[in-house]
Amino acid sequence: MTSRSKQRVISERLGIHSEAGEWCTIDKIPQPPAEVLQAAGSPRLRPGRLRPLGMVGAVLAVPFMPLLMLLTLLSNMEEAFKRALATKGEKERLRAADEDDRRRDAIIAEQGLDRVFDGNWQGSAGQFLLQWYSHSTHHQRLVLATEDGILLAAPPQRVTVGREKAMQIVARLPAGEALLVDPFSGAYETRMLLLRFRDGSWLRVDTEELRSDLHTYLLRQPLPDN
Repeated sequence: MTSRSKQRVISERLGIHSEAGEWCTIDKIPQPPAEVLQAAGSPRLRPGRLRPLGMVGAVLAVPFMPLLMLLTLLSNMEEAFKRALATKGEKERLRAADEDDRRRDAIIAEQGLDRVFDGNWQGSAGQFLLQWYSHSTHHQRLVLATEDGILLAAPPQRVTVGREKAMQIVARLPAGEALLVDPFSGAYETRMLLLRFRDGSWLRVDTEELRSDLHTYLLRQPLPDN
């Protein structure tokens, strides 16, 4: 879906104007301490199960798995073959790209960005995460950047098709409460974004696309104060 058509769908379905938006997912929510879970009202920590239509689709996809695995193997072999035949200049560029990937991965590990949130259940991000699937059992969220803050939209219940038609706003984060942040400020091409709350806590979301509309939008914004 192009940015223009996405904006039209958002406007028609949600009745709002957004600066940018992208469908996102989160990693598995870790099991919180029992007292934290109880204090939050014992919310659900997993998305809804696939409906029968989705289960049928999953079953029908099983026979194609060997083909997909073969295509993946062939793609990897093609990449290895290209590397072997690359010119000296191309090999240097590939080595530089590999080094960038290693630096990115090292930063992710060092800053704990391989986790779904900062780890503090009492922080704003932890409390928001506890209610993630209470807002909607769908496994994805359309994260929207607006003039007033961040909106999250999704179908109320998990769906297999027609997510745009079924979506509604399920959470609002005013600009004074949370910011949308690219932790690498565009230095690396990733799917990662952070919902950074006023108390310094954060929650990680992963966009469907690399260098998504949200990433591009954030590159045009002033860097947030740390």
